[in-house]
Amino acid sequence: MGAPLAEQSVLTATEADGGPAAYVIGSAGAGELGGSTTPPTDGHYRIGSNTKTFTAALVLQLVAEGRLGLDDPAAEHLPEFGLDPRITVRMLLQHTSGVFNFTGEFLPDGTVVPGIPNPLVQGKEWLDNRFKTYRPQELIQLALSKPARFEPGTDWSYANTNYVLARLLIEKVTGRSYAAQLQRLIVGPLGLTGTVAPDTAEIADPHAHAYYRHEEQTIDVTRHDPSWISSGGDMISTTADLQTFLTALVGGRLPPAGLLTEMCTPRPTGIPGMGYGLGVFVQDLPDGGTVITHNGGTAGHAALMFSTPDARTCLTAGLNYVDDAAMTLAVPFQQAIQRLVGEVFTDTAHHA
Repeated sequence: MGAPLAEQSVLTATEADGGPAAYVIGSAGAGELGGSTTPPTDGHYRIGSNTKTFTAALVLQLVAEGRLGLDDPAAEHLPEFGLDPRITVRMLLQHTSGVFNFTGEFLPDGTVVPGIPNPLVQGKEWLDNRFKTYRPQELIQLALSKPARFEPGTDWSYANTNYVLARLLIEKVTGRSYAAQLQRLIVGPLGLTGTVAPDTAEIADPHAHAYYRHEEQTIDVTRHDPSWISSGGDMISTTADLQTFLTALVGGRLPPAGLLTEMCTPRPTGIPGMGYGLGVFVQDLPDGGTVITHNGGTAGHAALMFSTPDARTCLTAGLNYVDDAAMTLAVPFQQAIQRLVGEVFTDTAHHA
């Protein structure tokens, strides 16, 4: 039996042909185990790997500014790590670099090669060290101490390491922090009020609580230092901010048209990768049409983002739940997402 789902908070935005946007905002479940109050619809939550979409958008905007190129060798900008010179900026964003995933690798034969303590693999060790601070460079050094998964550009493997390297690229070519560039290029221009790249364990009010289960204990892990995942998944946002970000992104208000096309085109042809472009998945719908999407989950919080390619229909959601290393919610969670996406996008699939 899966761990209990504590909260589901959903915001959707749908625009009819030629008409204004129509918003549906909802909240269900409990914001805190044992409580009866539904979670706030404007609550903050940790968005996990949706952070990658923000990071990719930042890199592409810097490409548009001429600060770096998608086909630059990453080692030219980050010589201190001794990266394989064949790894390009593009490969980092599309997960084709082959670098080891510092949060651990799940191999095809079912074995796991552990990395930094994290909720998916080393639950007890992560719990005991959840307020420890890691530098991004430590995470990269750990990853590079392990053998590469494959030759650069020859395969696909989802790795948080790619996006921490992308963060360091952003900081190297601009001379400013990731958070500063996030503010300059996304948060400020879009007027996002609840979106941050945190540097503490805190999460602003209002928020629903997040939980982790170890053995027979269920522990509140709402507060924890997210530096263990860094720009692979450390950001905090709200459903409204994610909706604003995603519609602006897909609508062409962040990277310009040519780079947006690159972002939303799965590459390279012939290499598996679940339809991954540059920081987004391009997912075909069962009844026709396509959505641009990225989802994320980390230590009892999760976030969903889906948009049609024309940005006319958008779904964002924040959830909290009881996490555990056995991933007992994985199958029910995926089934719930599929049902939700089907309900929202079935009528609009033919517009995509």
